[in-house]
Amino acid sequence: MFNLEDFDIKLDTDYIGRNFVYAEEVDSTNGVLMNSAYGFNDHGSVLLAEKQLKGRGRQNRTWQSQKDLNLTFSILLKDQSLFTSGFTLLVFGAANVVAASIENLYQLRTEVKWPNDVLVNGKKVAGILIESSSQGQKIVRAVVGVGLNVNQQAFHGQFQIQPTSLKNELNQNIEREVLLAEILNIFEEMLGKYKTEPEQILKDWRMRCRMIGEKIDVNDGKNSRHGIFDDVDENGTLLLRTEKGIEKINFGDVSIR
Repeated sequence: MFNLEDFDIKLDTDYIGRNFVYAEEVDSTNGVLMNSAYGFNDHGSVLLAEKQLKGRGRQNRTWQSQKDLNLTFSILLKDQSLFTSGFTLLVFGAANVVAASIENLYQLRTEVKWPNDVLVNGKKVAGILIESSSQGQKIVRAVVGVGLNVNQQAFHGQFQIQPTSLKNELNQNIEREVLLAEILNIFEEMLGKYKTEPEQILKDWRMRCRMIGEKIDVNDGKNSRHGIFDDVDENGTLLLRTEKGIEKINFGDVSIR
């Protein structure tokens, strides 16, 4: 059971998570926050669910998580100044936040994988999914969804990247309340950088991305391309160096050759 009092003691933010809702079960935390009919309209609102019936990751993949063991939550953003460019940089910022929180609390070796994964010791521990809704040409809300494997120990199925959890890596039970508060505290700090120092978010992400400079395969579901992961540009687009030059990649699954 998630202890709300312990969480509140550790939360040190001005607005992120100050409207906090804990749910035993929802279809999707992102889906609830995306729909204004549910009554979530405050910037920085957070919804944590112990179980998602229709939890999903990138490209509509199912996100599986055992009840009461992990952190599956979403953050509502309504600050229009955050929506001036694409959301890849915000995904990078959220991935940096999760990685930094793990490093701060548990001294584990983390890395990020383009575009939205966080790894510990080369295994996937978290994924980020950002969705937005618009009225005409104007984005009116965005939701940052995070799935983080915390105390789950068994993972069944076939995976592109071997999953793990913090408990598996540390051989100890993790206090989810402390971890979530740390993530939200750092997330609020990151949003300030996102508006004033976006280049710092890119710099931090590059430092954690160990694939840069490696030979990689990129699969978009239809085609597979090969080359060297040269860099990411200011928008977070992957720059793939091939025999024909630099190719810009906006989406796909990346693996080291």
